[in-house]
Amino acid sequence: MARVKSSVASRRRRKKVLKAAAGRKGAKSRLYKAAHEAQLHALDYAYRGRRLRKRQMRRLWIMRINAAARQRGLTYGQLMSGLRKANVEVDRKMLAELAVNNAEAFGKLADVARAAAA
Repeated sequence: MARVKSSVASRRRRKKVLKAAAGRKGAKSRLYKAAHEAQLHALDYAYRGRRLRKRQMRRLWIMRINAAARQRGLTYGQLMSGLRKANVEVDRKMLAELAVNNAEAFGKLADVARAAAA
């Protein structure tokens, strides 16, 4: 059976890693092993970061909803409980958007929640 040489594939693979590592400091941009390890860590951080961003956005929405609800004499929990009892299905992202950009509509939802909670 013929011997298979992999120099072309190896070079292409190493060049791809070094190109991805461009802009890093020191050996991480020049040496394959250091660049490869740095790339693996970067991909891991990016994966983790995509999940963290979802958590952080939800926390931000909740803070905005809570602030707007308190201006109308409700807490976040009372508002959400009232909306649930009134069968109003608006997600937190949209509630936060209303709280920031459309105070009137948010006020009406708060009134609905207050009436349903009572």
